[in-house]
Amino acid sequence: MNVLKGETLRFIIVGFANTFHYYLWYLLFSEILSIHYVISHWLAFLISMVGSFYMNTYFTYRTKPSWKKFFQFPLTYVVNITVSTVALFILKEWLDMDNRIAPLLASGAAIPFTFVISKKILKTEDKGA
Repeated sequence: MNVLKGETLRFIIVGFANTFHYYLWYLLFSEILSIHYVISHWLAFLISMVGSFYMNTYFTYRTKPSWKKFFQFPLTYVVNITVSTVALFILKEWLDMDNRIAPLLASGAAIPFTFVISKKILKTEDKGA
């Protein structure tokens, strides 16, 4: 059994694309608009979450989007945003890491949780929808 097949591989591809998308927004907010890094992180995170929903719905899990799934999908990111925000804070404040590197490293910690929870939400068929 090859782990990098099917949904897992597609999830990784979407993850890279979504991380790049997040990172561009983060740099815009933090570096160009000079918004505090935590606020920049949250804004970029929220924007990229919408893109992630559609990429994961159509590409990763090959299912139909619905309003129910759209509103449940942020639940997949509760752990992600918590872990990544704490990690970003630690990397920036305690380890004095560069503002352009820290968010990339902070993003990696929550990926496995996001995969499991998003699969559960997005692959569940809507009854009566």
